[in-house]
Amino acid sequence: MSELILIRHGQATPFEQDTDRLSALGEQQARAVGLALAAEEVAPTHVLHGPLVRQRRTAEIAAGAAHFADPDSLPPWPEAVQDARLAEYDGDGLIRTLAPLLAAQDEGFAAAAQRFQERRDVPDRNRAFQLMLEELAGAWQEGTVTHPAVEGWAAFRSRVHAALTDLLRLSSGSSVLAFTSGGVIGLMVALALDAPDAAALELNWRVRNGSLTRLTFGGGRLSLDTFNEVAHLPPDLRSWR
Repeated sequence: MSELILIRHGQATPFEQDTDRLSALGEQQARAVGLALAAEEVAPTHVLHGPLVRQRRTAEIAAGAAHFADPDSLPPWPEAVQDARLAEYDGDGLIRTLAPLLAAQDEGFAAAAQRFQERRDVPDRNRAFQLMLEELAGAWQEGTVTHPAVEGWAAFRSRVHAALTDLLRLSSGSSVLAFTSGGVIGLMVALALDAPDAAALELNWRVRNGSLTRLTFGGGRLSLDTFNEVAHLPPDLRSWR
């Protein structure tokens, strides 16, 4: 049998102009991931990451932390390979392009978007943002709102499914670390459970930064072992966004 560990990137900077970089907290979370895997003596045969900066940097920092934790007894991780299919869905596209389109056709969503704008600079802005994002992502998934410049749900699902299918073809005994994002993790878990597409988004909302989700595969089977582990992160290093 083989193991696939899905790792969500560390905290990024969603409310800043550059949304695709790790925050200081995100870098600490990435180090904690590497140290935790080293403590378990995980020896990956494959390390993958998506093309986003936050995904690649999480992989780099985790690999460095794992190696320096015990350089004498643990070999360095293999060189990480970028897989574009592990990119998150286009969250910026949803907010900047699809949100105005949905607001123009749905008064309820327009009100939710306005509430977020009013609370954009207050400490509890995440709550208003999450309520707006859940409604927007649901409309995107259902195809209620689309735009040629924004990847649709079907295309996102197809590429993630293809990435997972290729991983399941790896030889027996493989140990795979995949540094990706919450939407990809939620979808892969939903696929593993043969759950409806709507479950993928519900799972996505629960995936914390720097969390570990473990799956076992082999012989044509794929099983979920754990979801959204954060025991390796002390309370002050835990975040959703």
